[in-house]
Amino acid sequence: MTSSSRLAARVSILLAVILITASAVLAQSQTQFGPIRLEVDATHAPQKYLRAHLQIPVMPGPLVLLYPEWIPGEHMPDGPIIDLVSLKFSADGKTIPWRRDLVDMFAFHLVIPQGVSTLDVNFDFLLSAPAEGYSAGASATAFLDVLSWNQVLLYPQGYPITDITYEPSLRLPEGWKFGTALPVAKKDGDTIDFSPVALDTLVDSPVLAGIYFRAIQLTPGQDPPHEMDIAADSPAALAMTPETQMHFHQLVAETGALFGTRHYRDYHFLLTLSNDVAHFGLEHHESSDDRTRERSLIDDQDRVLFAGLLPHEFVHSWNGKFRRPYDLATPDYHQPMKDDLLWVYEGLTEYLGQVLTSRSGLWTEQQGLDDIARLVAQFEHWPGRNWRSLQDTADSAVFLYNGDMDWENWRRSVDFYEEGELLWLDVDATLRRLTKDQKSMNDFCRMFYAGPSGKPDLKTYTFDDVVAALNQLAPYDWAGFLHSHLDATDAPTPLESVENSGWKLVYDEQPNEMMDLRDGVRKTTDLSLSIGLVLAEDGTAYDVIENSPAFKAGFAPGMRITAVNGKQYSSAELKSAIDAAKSSTGPIQVIAANGPQVQTYSIDYHDGMKYPHLVRDESKPDYLGEILHPLAPQ
Repeated sequence: MTSSSRLAARVSILLAVILITASAVLAQSQTQFGPIRLEVDATHAPQKYLRAHLQIPVMPGPLVLLYPEWIPGEHMPDGPIIDLVSLKFSADGKTIPWRRDLVDMFAFHLVIPQGVSTLDVNFDFLLSAPAEGYSAGASATAFLDVLSWNQVLLYPQGYPITDITYEPSLRLPEGWKFGTALPVAKKDGDTIDFSPVALDTLVDSPVLAGIYFRAIQLTPGQDPPHEMDIAADSPAALAMTPETQMHFHQLVAETGALFGTRHYRDYHFLLTLSNDVAHFGLEHHESSDDRTRERSLIDDQDRVLFAGLLPHEFVHSWNGKFRRPYDLATPDYHQPMKDDLLWVYEGLTEYLGQVLTSRSGLWTEQQGLDDIARLVAQFEHWPGRNWRSLQDTADSAVFLYNGDMDWENWRRSVDFYEEGELLWLDVDATLRRLTKDQKSMNDFCRMFYAGPSGKPDLKTYTFDDVVAALNQLAPYDWAGFLHSHLDATDAPTPLESVENSGWKLVYDEQPNEMMDLRDGVRKTTDLSLSIGLVLAEDGTAYDVIENSPAFKAGFAPGMRITAVNGKQYSSAELKSAIDAAKSSTGPIQVIAANGPQVQTYSIDYHDGMKYPHLVRDESKPDYLGEILHPLAPQ
C-alpha cells in the first residue's frame, strides 16, 4: 500500500468514526422530547366540554402528531378521537395546515415552516352525555368531572411515551376540590400546575374533581400514604359509615400482607358517585378511576354490589401495572396490544380482588360464597363454553368488550374475568393440595410481584414466566394444566374449582343473596337457571339461554312478556307460575310481544325456582375457607 493510499484509508476511517459518533449523538438527542406545555380548562365540564392548549417544541419540516388510540387497561383501540373538535395548529399567530392520515385516522400530518420552534395546538373535547363506555364514556355532571389526560393531548410520532415530557396544568370550576396521584408544583386559585412528568405517567394519572368532595386518609402516618378521594353529585352520598370506612382501611392492610411490597409512592382511590356517569373501574399504577352509583356508600344493596370494585382495581397496581404481559407493554399508544394473557391480567386480578373483598370485610363470608356459587352456576348453564374456549375470550377481547347483553350466554363475553377467577381458584386449590397446604397463591403473590417498594416500575411477563413461578412453588405440569383449562371447550374449570376447594354446588329454592342483590339494584329478574330468561323490570327479555325451556318455546332477546297464565305480567307473578308448575303437567302460558307480533308461548318447565349455593364437602380439606380468611390483623 502506498503512503497516499494509507493516508486516504486513515481519512476514511476518521470520517467513519466522526459519522458514527455524530449519529450516536443525534440518536441520543432524539430519545427525549419536550417539555410540552399542556393547559386544560375544565371550567365548562358541567356543560360537557373541555378546552385544551398545547405548546410543542418543533423543528422545521414534516411532523406527525398522534392522538392516543390504545388506552392502557381498556384492551382495545377506543381512544375517543370522535370527540376531538375545533382542532387548530398555529405558530407566531399564523395558521399551519394539517391533514389526517387516510389510513391511520389517529395521525395528523403537518409541515412546520422555517424559523418556527414552538407549535401552538388548540382543540376542544366533547364530554359524552350517555353513561356508557369506559374512560371515553360520560365523566362529567353539574357537580363533578373525571379528567383522563389521554382525551386532551397529542404527542409526536417516533418517541417512546416514557421519553416525552409534559408540563400539565388544569383549571377547575370555582370552588371545586380535586384528587390525583400527580405531584402538584403549585396551586393558584382554581388553577393547578403539576410537576413535569413523562407521558406514560400523565396518562396513567387521572384527576377527579368536584364541588361535593371528601378526602380520607386510609393509612395516616404511614408510608406510603393511601388516600380515598370521593366526588359525588350530592353531599349526602359522601356520608360513608365508620364501619364501611374501616373495611377500606383493612383492604390496604390485606394487600400489604398479600404482596409484601408496594410499588408506588402513594395511592389514590378516585371514587366517583353518580348515576349520570359511565360506571366502570380503570386501573392505574398509583391510583384507580372508580365510578359507580351515587348511593353506593350509603345504601346497603348498592354497597354490597359495588364492594368488589376498589379491591379489583387496587390489585391491578401489582398485576397489570408493575407486572404486565409483554404484549401489553407497548412503547406508545399507537402500537396494537395483544390480549392473549388477559386471563392473568384480568382473571387473576378478579380472583385476588374478590378474595380481598371478603378478607377486608367488605363482604361477609356468606356473600363471598354466594357470589362464587352464582358464577359457577352461570358458567355451568352458558352454552357458549361448548364452542368458544376461555382463551378465545381473551384473544377476542377487542370486540367482546362491545358485545350486547342479548345472546351473551351463547356468544360469550369477556369471560376471562369471571371464569378466569374460577381458574385461579383452581390453581390455588391445586397448589395447596400438591404441597399439603404449605404453599398457595399467597406465596405466588409475594414471589411474583416482589421488588423494591417506592417509585413505580414495570416488569413484563410471559406465559412461560407464570408457569415457571408456579413450578418454583410446586413442581407440576402447570403448562398442561393451564392449557387444558384455557384451550378446551366446555373445560371443567367452574365446577372443578369449588370441588377441589372442599365444597359442592347445590341448587334449591332458597334465594342466593348475591343474585337477589344484583336483581334489586339492576331492576332485573334472573331466571336463567330455571326457565332460561333474564328480564327487565317491564318484562323485556335481556337474554335467553340457548336450549333452555324459554328458548325451546320460541323466546328471543327483546321480546316483552305482557301476561302469565292469564294474569298481567309482574316478576312476582312469573315466579309464582314457575312455583305452581311443579305440581302441574301443563306448560306455563305466557303472552309476549315480538315487535308488532303478539302471541302465546308455552314454556314446558316443572322444576321450580333454582338458586345455587355452596355446601361443605367434609371429605376434603376446606381450602376455600382458608382462602377467604383474613391475613392481616383485624
